[in-house]
Amino acid sequence: MASCKLVFKKSVAKDLRTIPNPDLKRILARMRTLAKDPRPPGTEKLSGEDKYRLRQGNYRILYTVNDADICVVIVKVGHRREVYRR
Repeated sequence: MASCKLVFKKSVAKDLRTIPNPDLKRILARMRTLAKDPRPPGTEKLSGEDKYRLRQGNYRILYTVNDADICVVIVKVGHRREVYRR
């Protein structure tokens, strides 16, 4: 499979500022793996939405996959108790 392009929503930068550095490094490394495989093992599709969820410790990475443009759009990153709230 060809490598996907990673695209971040502007709000993701704000989400990442609140995360402690050790966790942030792991989250960024996990995001980089999405470029190689947009649907790795352990990923779940959210019900009722066109988004996927990837776990990294107590944090969740919410993203969409655009197969036509071959890109992954990171929508939101946050702690598991807050990330699903609107």
